[in-house]
Amino acid sequence: MEKIKVAVLGGGTGMSILLKGLKKVPFDISAVVTVSDDGKSTGRLREEFNMLAVGDIRKVLISLSEDEESVGKLLEYRFDTNSDLNGHPIGNLLLTGAKDITGNMSDGIELVNSILKLGGKVLPLTEDNITLMGRMTDGTIVEGEHKITEYKKGIESVFYKEKPTVNPDVLKAIREADAIILSMGSLFTSIIPNLICKEVIQELEKSKAKIIYICNVMTQPGETDEFLVSHHIRLLNKFLGTRKVDAVVVNNGKIEPEIIQKYATTEEKDLVEVDYKNLEKLDVDVIENNYVLIENNIIRHNALKVSIDLLSYLLD
Repeated sequence: MEKIKVAVLGGGTGMSILLKGLKKVPFDISAVVTVSDDGKSTGRLREEFNMLAVGDIRKVLISLSEDEESVGKLLEYRFDTNSDLNGHPIGNLLLTGAKDITGNMSDGIELVNSILKLGGKVLPLTEDNITLMGRMTDGTIVEGEHKITEYKKGIESVFYKEKPTVNPDVLKAIREADAIILSMGSLFTSIIPNLICKEVIQELEKSKAKIIYICNVMTQPGETDEFLVSHHIRLLNKFLGTRKVDAVVVNNGKIEPEIIQKYATTEEKDLVEVDYKNLEKLDVDVIENNYVLIENNIIRHNALKVSIDLLSYLLD
């Protein structure tokens, strides 16, 4: 069968987990990665080389590679030394070198792709060195993605300090996609950063593709406290212009009470409840299943099961 073209928008751990499943299903994947992370190794490289963030790109490369385990061990290996290399993962340095060799990050990723044989295209949202800003619920303006996520009084909105030029390949991927997938992950620092770019919204408004959101299983402190599934949809719809979320993927599987309690006490995270009546009012299709995967008491999505259900929905 001909592969269904999907443009996946996101970043961080959520997107990298999802891609592990999507690559095993007949999808033609374009992974659009936000590039405003500024913590740890990524932040140091951004400052030294005046370049976009590579940390989330590294994670996506691992997820889409044929041999995740071996590639992951290599690209995630961090130097433990007293030199300037200390703390840098090999993957970040590889991407920095590839960008310098080719002249831009998109071509640098293609160079790495020729070695890793990825199961999809990886596209940085922009080639610019951009800074994410947060307007918090107490009126404070916070600069930098990691400081936004560390601020605990709630996020009202995010915006860029500099106006980014959106990667033309990203706009092409959206234009040609049969489905736009908004991955699970941080709404304000992984998904919405794609949707505050005017060019992205313009392409989405012209697109006939289904827009599908994969809802987080747990809330995020300072971002989505007390959010039901419908709150996530309403927030995303505010940024989507004339388009709205067509379908949402939600978990209906049971999670052990002790694990939920652990999240509540140690991470201030609660289970996201599925409010079916409100979702019906929003005219959004609900794709549901038991997507819970517990690894070392950490809640993850079963990415393969999610991907199979996405395929079924799109073929229906």
